[in-house]
Amino acid sequence: MRTRIINIRKLIQVEDSPFRSYVSGSDMARLEMLEHAFVLVEDGLISDYGPMASLPEGSVDETIDASGSLVMPAFCDPHTHLVFPETREIEYIDKIKGLSYEEIARRGGGILNSAGKIMEKSEDELFQSAMDRLSEITAYGTGAVEIKSGYGLTTEGELKMLRVIKRLKEASPLTIKATFLGAHAVPPQYKEDQTAYVDLIINQMLPQVAEEGLADYIDVFCDRGFFTVEETRRILEAGARFGLPPKIHANELDYSGGIQVGVENNALSVDHLEYTGDQEIEALKKSATMPTLLPGASFFLNLIYAPARKMIDAGLPVAMASDFNPGSSPSGNMQFILSQGSINYRMLPEEAIHAVTLNAAYAMGVEKELGTIARGKKANLIITREMANYEFLPYYYGANKVKHTMINGKIEATNR
Repeated sequence: MRTRIINIRKLIQVEDSPFRSYVSGSDMARLEMLEHAFVLVEDGLISDYGPMASLPEGSVDETIDASGSLVMPAFCDPHTHLVFPETREIEYIDKIKGLSYEEIARRGGGILNSAGKIMEKSEDELFQSAMDRLSEITAYGTGAVEIKSGYGLTTEGELKMLRVIKRLKEASPLTIKATFLGAHAVPPQYKEDQTAYVDLIINQMLPQVAEEGLADYIDVFCDRGFFTVEETRRILEAGARFGLPPKIHANELDYSGGIQVGVENNALSVDHLEYTGDQEIEALKKSATMPTLLPGASFFLNLIYAPARKMIDAGLPVAMASDFNPGSSPSGNMQFILSQGSINYRMLPEEAIHAVTLNAAYAMGVEKELGTIARGKKANLIITREMANYEFLPYYYGANKVKHTMINGKIEATNR
Protein backbone atom coordinates (compact mmCIF):
# COMPACT_ATOMS: atom_id res chain seq x y z
CA MET A 1 0.00 0.00 0.00
CA ARG A 2 1.45 3.35 -1.10
CA THR A 3 -0.06 6.61 0.16
CA ARG A 4 1.00 10.20 -0.29
CA ILE A 5 -0.05 13.15 1.85
CA ILE A 6 0.32 16.37 -0.12
CA ASN A 7 0.01 20.14 0.28
CA ILE A 8 0.84 19.99 3.99
CA ARG A 9 0.91 23.52 5.38
CA LYS A 10 3.56 22.59 7.96
CA LEU A 11 5.22 19.23 8.53
CA ILE A 12 6.20 19.20 12.21
CA GLN A 13 9.01 17.29 13.96
CA VAL A 14 10.97 16.14 10.91
CA GLU A 15 14.22 14.29 11.47
CA ASP A 16 17.00 12.94 9.29
CA SER A 17 19.17 10.07 10.46
CA PRO A 18 20.96 9.45 12.70
CA PHE A 19 17.88 9.54 14.90
CA ARG A 20 17.92 11.22 18.29
CA SER A 21 16.81 9.20 21.31
CA TYR A 22 15.31 12.26 23.02
CA VAL A 23 15.65 16.03 23.26
CA SER A 24 16.98 17.78 26.38
CA GLY A 25 17.22 21.23 27.90
CA SER A 26 17.41 24.18 25.52
CA ASP A 27 17.17 21.87 22.49
CA MET A 28 13.54 21.25 23.45
CA ALA A 29 12.74 24.80 22.30
CA ARG A 30 13.80 23.98 18.71
CA LEU A 31 11.35 22.17 16.45
CA GLU A 32 12.36 21.09 12.96
CA MET A 33 9.68 21.53 10.28
CA LEU A 34 8.98 22.02 6.59
CA GLU A 35 6.39 24.25 4.95
CA HIS A 36 4.26 23.24 1.95
CA ALA A 37 5.41 19.65 2.21
CA PHE A 38 4.56 16.05 1.38
CA VAL A 39 4.92 12.67 3.10
CA LEU A 40 5.08 9.33 1.30
CA VAL A 41 3.97 6.21 3.15
CA GLU A 42 4.74 2.71 1.97
CA ASP A 43 3.68 -0.52 3.70
CA GLY A 44 3.00 1.29 6.94
CA LEU A 45 6.30 3.17 7.10
CA ILE A 46 7.38 6.69 6.17
CA SER A 47 9.39 6.23 2.98
CA ASP A 48 10.03 9.88 2.12
CA TYR A 49 9.13 13.48 2.90
CA GLY A 50 10.11 16.91 1.68
CA PRO A 51 8.91 20.15 0.10
CA MET A 52 6.14 19.87 -2.50
CA ALA A 53 8.55 21.15 -5.16
CA SER A 54 10.46 17.86 -4.84
CA LEU A 55 7.44 15.51 -4.78
CA PRO A 56 8.57 12.40 -6.68
CA GLU A 57 6.58 11.06 -9.58
CA GLY A 58 5.07 7.59 -9.52
CA SER A 59 1.79 5.85 -8.91
CA VAL A 60 0.21 5.59 -5.48
CA ASP A 61 -2.82 3.79 -4.11
CA GLU A 62 -4.16 6.78 -2.19
CA THR A 63 -3.63 10.54 -2.10
CA ILE A 64 -4.61 12.64 0.92
CA ASP A 65 -4.77 16.37 0.34
CA ALA A 66 -3.78 18.08 3.59
CA SER A 67 -4.22 21.65 2.33
CA GLY A 68 -4.36 24.05 5.28
CA SER A 69 -3.43 21.31 7.78
CA LEU A 70 -0.41 20.47 9.87
CA VAL A 71 1.02 16.95 9.93
CA MET A 72 2.99 15.70 12.92
CA PRO A 73 3.83 12.43 14.70
CA ALA A 74 0.93 10.84 16.53
CA PHE A 75 1.14 11.24 20.30
CA CYS A 76 2.88 8.63 22.43
CA ASP A 77 1.30 8.17 25.86
CA PRO A 78 3.91 6.48 28.09
CA HIS A 79 1.91 6.11 31.32
CA THR A 80 -1.69 4.87 31.58
CA HIS A 81 -3.89 2.53 33.60
CA LEU A 82 -6.30 2.12 30.71
CA VAL A 83 -7.56 -1.36 31.68
CA PHE A 84 -9.90 -0.89 34.64
CA PRO A 85 -13.23 -2.42 35.75
CA GLU A 86 -15.37 0.68 36.40
CA THR A 87 -15.21 4.45 36.61
CA ARG A 88 -15.06 6.03 40.09
CA GLU A 89 -17.15 9.18 39.82
CA ILE A 90 -18.59 8.71 43.35
CA GLU A 91 -15.09 9.18 44.77
CA TYR A 92 -14.89 12.35 42.71
CA ILE A 93 -17.65 13.75 44.95
CA ASP A 94 -15.48 12.91 47.97
CA LYS A 95 -12.69 14.92 46.37
CA ILE A 96 -15.04 17.87 45.88
CA LYS A 97 -15.90 17.63 49.58
CA GLY A 98 -12.24 17.99 50.43
CA LEU A 99 -10.95 14.47 51.06
CA SER A 100 -7.37 13.91 49.94
CA TYR A 101 -6.15 11.10 47.70
CA GLU A 102 -4.60 9.38 50.73
CA GLU A 103 -7.76 9.78 52.86
CA ILE A 104 -9.88 8.19 50.15
CA ALA A 105 -7.36 5.33 49.91
CA ARG A 106 -7.47 4.74 53.68
CA ARG A 107 -11.28 4.38 53.44
CA GLY A 108 -10.89 1.56 50.91
CA GLY A 109 -11.30 3.81 47.91
CA GLY A 110 -8.85 4.66 45.17
CA ILE A 111 -6.72 1.81 43.87
CA LEU A 112 -8.24 -0.64 46.36
CA ASN A 113 -11.72 0.19 45.06
CA SER A 114 -10.74 -0.86 41.53
CA ALA A 115 -8.83 -3.88 42.85
CA GLY A 116 -11.94 -5.06 44.66
CA LYS A 117 -13.93 -5.05 41.43
CA ILE A 118 -11.41 -6.40 38.95
CA MET A 119 -12.29 -10.02 39.65
CA GLU A 120 -15.99 -9.30 39.16
CA LYS A 121 -15.35 -8.57 35.50
CA SER A 122 -14.56 -11.18 32.89
CA GLU A 123 -11.52 -10.83 30.66
CA ASP A 124 -13.89 -10.25 27.75
CA GLU A 125 -15.58 -7.36 29.57
CA LEU A 126 -12.25 -5.78 30.51
CA PHE A 127 -10.99 -6.24 26.96
CA GLN A 128 -14.02 -4.64 25.32
CA SER A 129 -14.12 -1.61 27.62
CA ALA A 130 -10.39 -1.08 27.07
CA MET A 131 -10.80 -1.39 23.29
CA ASP A 132 -13.44 1.34 23.48
CA ARG A 133 -10.97 3.57 25.35
CA LEU A 134 -8.27 2.85 22.77
CA SER A 135 -10.66 3.99 20.04
CA GLU A 136 -11.36 7.15 22.03
CA ILE A 137 -7.71 8.10 22.47
CA THR A 138 -6.95 7.30 18.83
CA ALA A 139 -9.55 9.88 17.81
CA TYR A 140 -7.58 12.46 19.84
CA GLY A 141 -4.33 11.58 18.08
CA THR A 142 -2.63 8.91 20.19
CA GLY A 143 -0.76 6.25 18.23
CA ALA A 144 1.19 4.48 21.00
CA VAL A 145 0.30 3.79 24.61
CA GLU A 146 1.78 2.08 27.66
CA ILE A 147 -0.76 0.21 29.82
CA LYS A 148 -0.14 -0.95 33.39
CA SER A 149 -1.66 -3.68 35.49
CA GLY A 150 -2.03 -2.87 39.20
CA TYR A 151 -5.73 -3.22 39.87
CA GLY A 152 -5.44 -6.96 40.56
CA LEU A 153 -3.17 -6.96 43.63
CA THR A 154 -3.42 -10.76 43.65
CA THR A 155 -1.54 -13.15 41.42
CA GLU A 156 -4.75 -14.12 39.65
CA GLY A 157 -5.90 -10.52 39.26
CA GLU A 158 -2.57 -9.21 37.96
CA LEU A 159 -2.24 -12.05 35.44
CA LYS A 160 -5.81 -11.40 34.33
CA MET A 161 -5.08 -7.75 33.61
CA LEU A 162 -1.84 -8.50 31.79
CA ARG A 163 -3.55 -11.13 29.64
CA VAL A 164 -6.12 -8.51 28.67
CA ILE A 165 -3.31 -6.11 27.72
CA LYS A 166 -1.74 -8.88 25.63
CA ARG A 167 -5.05 -9.29 23.77
CA LEU A 168 -5.17 -5.53 23.20
CA LYS A 169 -1.70 -5.67 21.65
CA GLU A 170 -2.93 -8.33 19.23
CA ALA A 171 -6.24 -6.67 18.37
CA SER A 172 -5.38 -2.96 18.22
CA PRO A 173 -3.30 -1.26 15.52
CA LEU A 174 -1.76 1.02 18.17
CA THR A 175 1.74 0.35 19.46
CA ILE A 176 1.15 -0.94 23.02
CA LYS A 177 3.60 -1.69 25.82
CA ALA A 178 2.61 -3.64 28.95
CA THR A 179 3.87 -2.86 32.44
CA PHE A 180 3.53 -5.15 35.47
CA LEU A 181 2.48 -3.02 38.47
CA GLY A 182 1.74 -5.52 41.21
CA ALA A 183 3.22 -2.97 43.63
CA HIS A 184 0.51 -0.37 43.01
CA ALA A 185 -0.94 -0.52 46.54
CA VAL A 186 -0.92 -2.83 49.54
CA PRO A 187 -4.03 -5.05 49.80
CA PRO A 188 -5.91 -4.77 53.12
CA GLN A 189 -4.95 -8.31 54.20
CA TYR A 190 -1.27 -7.32 54.08
CA LYS A 191 -1.52 -3.98 55.87
CA GLU A 192 0.12 -5.43 58.98
CA ASP A 193 2.75 -7.33 57.01
CA GLN A 194 3.67 -5.35 53.91
CA THR A 195 6.88 -7.36 53.51
CA ALA A 196 4.81 -10.48 52.90
CA TYR A 197 3.07 -8.77 49.99
CA VAL A 198 6.41 -7.71 48.52
CA ASP A 199 7.52 -11.35 48.85
CA LEU A 200 4.37 -12.43 47.00
CA ILE A 201 5.14 -10.06 44.14
CA ILE A 202 8.73 -11.26 43.88
CA ASN A 203 8.30 -14.98 44.48
CA GLN A 204 4.93 -15.72 42.90
CA MET A 205 3.68 -12.97 40.61
CA LEU A 206 6.91 -12.11 38.81
CA PRO A 207 7.85 -15.67 37.79
CA GLN A 208 4.40 -16.27 36.30
CA VAL A 209 4.35 -12.92 34.51
CA ALA A 210 7.75 -13.73 33.02
CA GLU A 211 6.84 -17.32 32.14
CA GLU A 212 3.86 -16.14 30.07
CA GLY A 213 5.77 -13.20 28.58
CA LEU A 214 3.08 -10.76 29.67
CA ALA A 215 5.10 -7.61 30.48
CA ASP A 216 7.64 -5.33 28.85
CA TYR A 217 8.39 -3.35 32.02
CA ILE A 218 7.98 -3.43 35.80
CA ASP A 219 6.67 -0.60 37.98
CA VAL A 220 6.42 0.26 41.68
CA PHE A 221 4.48 3.06 43.38
CA CYS A 222 7.38 4.39 45.47
CA ASP A 223 5.85 7.10 47.61
CA ARG A 224 4.63 8.05 51.07
CA GLY A 225 2.00 5.58 52.23
CA PHE A 226 2.74 3.06 49.47
CA PHE A 227 6.11 1.31 48.94
CA THR A 228 9.41 2.30 50.52
CA VAL A 229 12.73 2.80 48.77
CA GLU A 230 14.01 -0.53 50.11
CA GLU A 231 10.89 -2.39 49.00
CA THR A 232 11.10 -0.70 45.62
CA ARG A 233 14.74 -1.67 45.26
CA ARG A 234 13.94 -5.31 46.05
CA ILE A 235 11.15 -5.46 43.48
CA LEU A 236 13.13 -3.71 40.75
CA GLU A 237 16.15 -5.95 41.29
CA ALA A 238 13.88 -9.00 41.08
CA GLY A 239 12.32 -7.62 37.89
CA ALA A 240 15.79 -7.16 36.39
CA ARG A 241 16.49 -10.86 36.93
CA PHE A 242 13.52 -11.55 34.66
CA GLY A 243 14.63 -8.98 32.08
CA LEU A 244 12.01 -6.34 32.97
CA PRO A 245 13.35 -2.75 32.91
CA PRO A 246 11.78 -0.36 35.45
CA LYS A 247 9.29 2.46 34.83
CA ILE A 248 8.30 3.71 38.26
CA HIS A 249 5.85 6.01 40.04
CA ALA A 250 7.91 8.46 42.08
CA ASN A 251 7.50 11.56 44.25
CA GLU A 252 3.83 12.25 43.59
CA LEU A 253 3.01 12.83 47.25
CA ASP A 254 6.36 13.66 48.85
CA TYR A 255 10.14 13.57 48.49
CA SER A 256 10.09 9.78 48.63
CA GLY A 257 13.50 8.83 47.24
CA GLY A 258 11.69 7.25 44.31
CA ILE A 259 13.59 9.26 41.71
CA GLN A 260 16.96 8.26 43.14
CA VAL A 261 16.10 4.56 43.41
CA GLY A 262 14.75 4.69 39.85
CA VAL A 263 18.00 6.18 38.56
CA GLU A 264 20.02 3.69 40.63
CA ASN A 265 18.17 0.84 38.89
CA ASN A 266 18.44 2.31 35.39
CA ALA A 267 14.73 3.04 35.10
CA LEU A 268 13.58 3.93 31.61
CA SER A 269 11.38 6.59 33.20
CA VAL A 270 10.36 7.97 36.57
CA ASP A 271 6.83 9.31 36.51
CA HIS A 272 4.77 11.97 38.38
CA LEU A 273 7.65 13.95 40.02
CA GLU A 274 5.53 16.63 41.65
CA TYR A 275 8.12 16.73 44.45
CA THR A 276 11.40 17.24 42.62
CA GLY A 277 14.20 19.33 44.11
CA ASP A 278 17.86 20.00 43.42
CA GLN A 279 19.02 16.57 44.62
CA GLU A 280 16.51 14.80 42.38
CA ILE A 281 17.49 16.94 39.38
CA GLU A 282 21.18 16.20 39.94
CA ALA A 283 20.45 12.47 40.08
CA LEU A 284 18.50 12.64 36.81
CA LYS A 285 21.23 14.65 35.09
CA LYS A 286 23.65 11.74 35.61
CA SER A 287 21.27 9.20 34.07
CA ALA A 288 19.45 8.13 30.92
CA THR A 289 16.14 8.03 32.84
CA MET A 290 13.31 10.09 31.33
CA PRO A 291 11.46 12.41 33.75
CA THR A 292 7.79 11.90 32.82
CA LEU A 293 5.19 14.37 34.05
CA LEU A 294 1.51 13.60 34.54
CA PRO A 295 -0.35 16.92 34.48
CA GLY A 296 -3.76 15.24 34.34
CA ALA A 297 -3.28 13.87 37.87
CA SER A 298 -2.11 17.21 39.27
CA PHE A 299 -5.05 18.93 37.60
CA PHE A 300 -7.68 16.44 38.78
CA LEU A 301 -6.34 16.01 42.32
CA ASN A 302 -5.38 19.67 42.84
CA LEU A 303 -1.78 18.67 43.52
CA ILE A 304 1.24 20.85 43.01
CA TYR A 305 2.72 20.67 39.51
CA ALA A 306 6.14 19.20 38.87
CA PRO A 307 8.84 21.88 38.32
CA ALA A 308 9.09 21.32 34.56
CA ARG A 309 10.58 24.73 33.85
CA LYS A 310 13.35 24.18 36.41
CA MET A 311 14.05 20.71 35.03
CA ILE A 312 14.35 21.85 31.43
CA ASP A 313 16.45 24.88 32.39
CA ALA A 314 18.79 22.48 34.22
CA GLY A 315 19.33 20.62 30.96
CA LEU A 316 16.99 17.68 31.50
CA PRO A 317 14.60 16.16 28.98
CA VAL A 318 10.90 16.00 29.90
CA ALA A 319 8.11 13.75 28.66
CA MET A 320 4.39 13.98 29.44
CA ALA A 321 1.69 11.32 29.70
CA SER A 322 -2.03 11.22 30.40
CA ASP A 323 -2.03 8.83 33.42
CA PHE A 324 -5.46 7.73 32.09
CA ASN A 325 -7.13 5.97 35.04
CA PRO A 326 -10.50 6.02 36.83
CA GLY A 327 -9.38 7.68 40.05
CA SER A 328 -6.84 10.44 39.53
CA SER A 329 -6.85 11.24 35.81
CA PRO A 330 -9.99 10.04 34.02
CA SER A 331 -8.96 11.20 30.54
CA GLY A 332 -6.62 9.93 27.85
CA ASN A 333 -6.81 13.12 25.80
CA MET A 334 -3.19 13.94 24.96
CA GLN A 335 -4.22 17.23 23.33
CA PHE A 336 -5.28 18.38 26.78
CA ILE A 337 -1.96 17.17 28.20
CA LEU A 338 -0.16 19.18 25.52
CA SER A 339 -2.13 22.28 26.51
CA GLN A 340 -1.39 21.75 30.19
CA GLY A 341 2.29 21.62 29.35
CA SER A 342 2.09 25.24 28.27
CA ILE A 343 -0.61 26.44 30.65
CA ASN A 344 0.54 24.88 33.93
CA TYR A 345 4.18 23.96 33.34
CA ARG A 346 5.03 27.14 31.38
CA MET A 347 6.54 25.07 28.58
CA LEU A 348 6.93 26.64 25.16
CA PRO A 349 4.76 24.97 22.48
CA GLU A 350 7.91 23.47 20.97
CA GLU A 351 8.93 21.98 24.33
CA ALA A 352 5.46 20.58 24.95
CA ILE A 353 5.35 18.98 21.48
CA HIS A 354 8.70 17.25 22.10
CA ALA A 355 7.33 16.06 25.46
CA VAL A 356 4.37 14.23 23.89
CA THR A 357 6.16 12.88 20.79
CA LEU A 358 9.86 11.96 20.77
CA ASN A 359 10.54 12.17 24.51
CA ALA A 360 7.33 10.29 25.25
CA ALA A 361 8.34 7.64 22.71
CA TYR A 362 11.66 7.23 24.56
CA ALA A 363 9.78 6.89 27.87
CA MET A 364 8.03 3.79 26.50
CA GLY A 365 11.02 2.43 24.59
CA VAL A 366 9.79 3.05 21.03
CA GLU A 367 11.88 6.09 20.01
CA LYS A 368 13.55 4.16 17.19
CA GLU A 369 10.21 3.60 15.46
CA LEU A 370 8.01 6.50 16.57
CA GLY A 371 8.09 10.11 17.79
CA THR A 372 9.35 11.97 14.71
CA ILE A 373 8.71 12.27 10.98
CA ALA A 374 11.63 10.19 9.74
CA ARG A 375 12.27 7.80 6.87
CA GLY A 376 11.86 4.24 8.05
CA LYS A 377 9.78 5.05 11.12
CA LYS A 378 6.18 3.91 11.48
CA ALA A 379 3.62 6.11 9.74
CA ASN A 380 1.76 7.01 12.94
CA LEU A 381 0.67 10.53 12.05
CA ILE A 382 -1.77 13.27 12.95
CA ILE A 383 -3.37 15.35 10.23
CA THR A 384 -4.88 18.36 11.96
CA ARG A 385 -7.88 20.44 11.07
CA GLU A 386 -6.98 23.58 9.18
CA MET A 387 -4.74 25.85 11.24
CA ALA A 388 -2.01 28.32 10.51
CA ASN A 389 0.50 27.55 13.26
CA TYR A 390 1.48 24.72 15.60
CA GLU A 391 1.22 27.18 18.51
CA PHE A 392 -2.54 26.82 18.07
CA LEU A 393 -2.36 23.22 19.34
CA PRO A 394 -1.73 24.02 23.04
CA TYR A 395 -3.47 27.40 22.87
CA TYR A 396 -6.94 26.27 21.71
CA TYR A 397 -7.56 23.79 24.50
CA GLY A 398 -10.66 21.62 24.86
CA ALA A 399 -11.53 21.15 21.18
CA ASN A 400 -10.42 18.14 19.15
CA LYS A 401 -8.03 19.60 16.61
CA VAL A 402 -7.27 16.26 14.92
CA LYS A 403 -8.93 15.58 11.58
CA HIS A 404 -7.32 12.20 10.87
CA THR A 405 -5.17 9.82 12.91
CA MET A 406 -3.04 7.51 10.78
CA ILE A 407 -1.68 4.34 12.37
CA ASN A 408 0.79 2.15 10.49
CA GLY A 409 -0.04 4.03 7.30
CA LYS A 410 -3.81 3.58 7.58
CA ILE A 411 -6.40 6.17 8.66
CA GLU A 412 -7.84 4.71 11.88
CA ALA A 413 -9.85 7.72 13.10
CA THR A 414 -11.56 10.61 11.33
CA ASN A 415 -13.28 13.44 13.15
CA ARG A 416 -16.01 15.28 11.23
